[in-house]
Amino acid sequence: MRRKILITGGSSGIGLALANRLSARHDVMVTGSRDCSEITEVFSPNLIYVQASQSDPEAAVKIIAEALLKAGWVKLDNVVLNAGTGFAVKNAIDDVERVRQTIDINLTATILLSRTLYPWLAKAEGTLTIVGSVAHKGQTLFPVYAASKGALHGFVRALRSEWRGRVAVQILHPGPTKTDMHAKAGHDAGRLRSVFIRPSSMAAMMEYAMSSKRSPLSLSFLKYYLGGSIMGKRL
Repeated sequence: MRRKILITGGSSGIGLALANRLSARHDVMVTGSRDCSEITEVFSPNLIYVQASQSDPEAAVKIIAEALLKAGWVKLDNVVLNAGTGFAVKNAIDDVERVRQTIDINLTATILLSRTLYPWLAKAEGTLTIVGSVAHKGQTLFPVYAASKGALHGFVRALRSEWRGRVAVQILHPGPTKTDMHAKAGHDAGRLRSVFIRPSSMAAMMEYAMSSKRSPLSLSFLKYYLGGSIMGKRL
């Protein structure tokens, strides 16, 4: 069955890898903060791209809703709220602006989008997938990022109860992945980066997890080395 799928944070990293993977079989709309002309990664021509920066949550919600209406999409089979940001800091001290930016992008925008997209998901009895992080339990150098992902974990627990029987809700917690996130965050992972999971492999694990609708799920090194990127049911 061909699905209507929306993926936020899809202009790079895991989001783009997942979008490219799914676009061969489904109709996929992706959002990102960058202008389309600035995207240098391999970008499937089958994707519908919408520029919407979640640093302004209310504006992003409006832009995305209008894009869905313009495309004539009346329902969504899958929504993947993947957009995120974070900053590495020492002594858990960060400036107010970066704290606000992290919370707006990772948490506030995700909550507002979940609420706004509910009617589209309900029409398809679809699945809302929120992307957390293995850092949700706490992570040295990334206190605000970890706090935002921990809050998402609690948010999903509430939604799964509230929306049961109408919309499936899950949270996936990816482990370290070979994206540019660490560099953008101001952190050099050094030699450890060599064992990070490739975005394409993480995207495969995410697809299989989305198909299962289980929650919460950690997409860790262990799952990867046990064949998590090659075994599972496709959407």
